[in-house]
Amino acid sequence: MAQKESSYLSGNFQNNTNFFLRDSLVGTPSTPQYDYQFIGSETWLNLYYNRAGFDIGVRFDLYKNSNLPNPANSRSFVGLGNAYIRKRFKKMDITVGHIYDQIGTGTIFRAFEERPLAIDNSLLGARVIYDLSDDWRIKVFSGQQKNALDNDLERYPTTYKSAINGASIDGYWSPSDTSDLSFAPGVGIVNRTLDEQTIQQIRANMVTGLPDDRFTPNYNTYAFSLFNTLQYKNFSWYFEGSYKTAEAISDPISSVGYVNKPGSVLYSSFGYSTKGFGLTVQGKRTDYFDFRVTPNETLNRGLITFIPPMTRTNTYRLTARYNAATQFLGEQAAMFDISYAPTRKQSYLLTLSNITDLSGDLLYREAYLEATFKGKRSKWQSTSGLQLQQYNQELYEIKPNAPLVETIVPFTEFIYRINRKHSFRIEAQYMDTDEDLGSWGFALFEYNISPSWSFSVSDMVNTAPTKTDDIVHYPTFFVAYNTGPHRFTGAYVKQVQGVVCTGGVCRFEPAFSGFRLTATSSF
Repeated sequence: MAQKESSYLSGNFQNNTNFFLRDSLVGTPSTPQYDYQFIGSETWLNLYYNRAGFDIGVRFDLYKNSNLPNPANSRSFVGLGNAYIRKRFKKMDITVGHIYDQIGTGTIFRAFEERPLAIDNSLLGARVIYDLSDDWRIKVFSGQQKNALDNDLERYPTTYKSAINGASIDGYWSPSDTSDLSFAPGVGIVNRTLDEQTIQQIRANMVTGLPDDRFTPNYNTYAFSLFNTLQYKNFSWYFEGSYKTAEAISDPISSVGYVNKPGSVLYSSFGYSTKGFGLTVQGKRTDYFDFRVTPNETLNRGLITFIPPMTRTNTYRLTARYNAATQFLGEQAAMFDISYAPTRKQSYLLTLSNITDLSGDLLYREAYLEATFKGKRSKWQSTSGLQLQQYNQELYEIKPNAPLVETIVPFTEFIYRINRKHSFRIEAQYMDTDEDLGSWGFALFEYNISPSWSFSVSDMVNTAPTKTDDIVHYPTFFVAYNTGPHRFTGAYVKQVQGVVCTGGVCRFEPAFSGFRLTATSSF
């Protein structure tokens, strides 16, 4: 009797709903949501089905009066944001549809989703992965990048017209099964072919520009990447070098609006770890590596590349206020991390970051020191530290003549477990600065009843404002309820304007005032 084929269906659901309330002190922007719509929402439903070696996935997207795609405007659209079919054979893996993938760290190609930043640049096309052996594989893909922010709302989602093709080989090698030495090398290539409409737009600019600025735009651009991870006992070293052939890159200074330049990225990371001690040193140099589906896109739109950031991912409210976005046209960066835990009850962390342009002018600098102590039986835990920052606001936030922001941020956090179900957490931070909006204070109290309830109240106060005579409060009242795979949250929020970053990808967020509700579930 034939064995019955098994099948599996799973999925997840997420909804965000914002209720917009205008607040003159907070400085909420004049947008449709505050003027007359008052409610905006985003909804995603993912479904995954597996049977007989086939994986099928679809994602339903619904945006209604949403400010997520564009914080300064309102968007409404509905459609299948992602759909794919994948089949695994003995040595072959075939995917058709929307694909998320990358080569190396992503310097020449990365298709990914960062929902909080409204990024979804999946590749709509086909990918084939073939196992050359147990340790080596080859990957080939072709398609067009999804245009999640297309202004044509009737045809969501659309794709950019440029074609993207790529291939990579990567693997693993060690002298022997017992050797402490190993290599994980790889090489990749990506080709982007501009569509005829984009080429004609670039050519039209050449007619009115100065003769010295004119050039013949290339239809095809090629990007190459070579990478390797070397591991020896407690040491690891990763290196990646990427080169991009000359192409038209947007340049507002040029009389034709573009420059024709090649690009390069060099990135390396060295790490050492042993019991109670860890060290990581990273370095990066980027030169004209703005690789997009079309040179007419800006900010986070149309990016084919992802260049790793060289800054901490800060989690406290004030330490995360100023973030350094990756600069594709040119930056030199270095980062140093050292962690030390002499006992199970105490640990220390030091991070240093320094980013300049290719001329050596400072863009960003951070020194971060943190110490954590735990009480008997982990009844309590305290974390305290100090952050020093220098932040080029003129560059990162495009504010002409803005001075270099210099901050000093002491912070502390205390967690106490009353019993197995009840605990509370306290945060306190202060930012001292004479630039931008001035100095800030932040305090939070959170109470948790495991596994169901969480409550918190916080306030961020502009204690020494530079732009107004009013001391403005930005309070938040938050509640969350968990039941099985479901989570519901509600919050009253007043939020100051600022840059929001995830993994080195950033965007500017205006001030917000109102209520936020979320619902998530998995099945």
